Amino acid sequence: MGLVPIQEPHVPRPTGKLIAAKWKHEHLRLILISAILSFAVVVMFNSLLRGASAKSVTVVDGSQTVTYQTWSADVAGFLEEKGIHVGPFDRVSLSLAAPLQKDGLIVIERAKQFTIQEGGKQQVKYTTERTVGEALAALNIPLDNDDRVIPAVNDPVEEGSKIRVVRVRTETIESQTPIAYSVVQKKDASLEAGKQKVVTTGKTGVLVKKLERVFEDGKLVREQVVDEEVAKPAIQQVVAVGTKKAPVTLVAKKQSVTTGNSILKLNGKTVAVKRVLNNVTLTAYSAGPASTGKKKGDSGYGITSSGTKVQEGRTIAVDPDIIPMGWWVYIEGIGFRRAEDTGSAVNGKKIDIYYDSESRADKFGLKRGYTVYVIGPNKPTAD
Repeated sequence: MGLVPIQEPHVPRPTGKLIAAKWKHEHLRLILISAILSFAVVVMFNSLLRGASAKSVTVVDGSQTVTYQTWSADVAGFLEEKGIHVGPFDRVSLSLAAPLQKDGLIVIERAKQFTIQEGGKQQVKYTTERTVGEALAALNIPLDNDDRVIPAVNDPVEEGSKIRVVRVRTETIESQTPIAYSVVQKKDASLEAGKQKVVTTGKTGVLVKKLERVFEDGKLVREQVVDEEVAKPAIQQVVAVGTKKAPVTLVAKKQSVTTGNSILKLNGKTVAVKRVLNNVTLTAYSAGPASTGKKKGDSGYGITSSGTKVQEGRTIAVDPDIIPMGWWVYIEGIGFRRAEDTGSAVNGKKIDIYYDSESRADKFGLKRGYTVYVIGPNKPTAD
């Protein structure tokens, strides 16, 4: 018998897929490790790139200073990235569209709210300026040389400040004031006593005054005279005062001191005289303050104790116990007068003669030794 040869066991020949799967299985760990390393390299590379392009930006915001790292390209993006709010009236040192520079600096000035009163109106405004003057200039509010600003233009603007602009206007005007003329009396021996004559007529002058008027916000606050000039001088009035004594012709009993009628010719008039007073003292007075203590406009100015209005050439003040009120008299050298007034200093044989001019009354002085003829309540008339 022949021997049957022993055959080797059958081993299948590997295919391509099996080879690939076997390779993948054997190299899977290597592949994972390589992927991880590649990702790490990419991340590191990106980090290096970003780190290389990062910018350091310092922000000064009021009293705070902070430095940031950023990859933003411009100012607007940076502010948005960091959540930094900028108001409509705040001021940023760089334009929002400006590109960021490495090691850049951004200064933010925060606007302050304040109120301003100008021209009678009050408004709320915002400013980043430091002083009052700078804030007004930024708001295009002009100031004239005379205008006042409260507080002063060099004072700082604070949050909540109140600023007032006072508009000051000054004007100069002219006004005319009359100048009263004076009255000068001159004695005239050719003119009978008690009579007057205007020699030169007085004329009123003109004084021109320059007035400075100051207005604040349209209201007059001050007015003063800064200059004055006499444009037309006053011309004094000259009055001749008679000093010539009229002759007295006695037809009947002369210088009677007893009661009873005597017929006398006084100043060209035949008069029935009831009484003759000798050694009478004469003084003079006027309606002004020096004699009566009153001035024009006061109650009772120029009114006699009998209720009549004083009149030069007629009114005299007497002692009613000597000469009855309302009676006419003839004063030697003076003329006819009527008893219409009294006075605390007029006692006995004393007569106070009224004159319009205070200066004339002062110059009259005190005269003694006059003869006075008491006539009666009726005024003497011509024959």
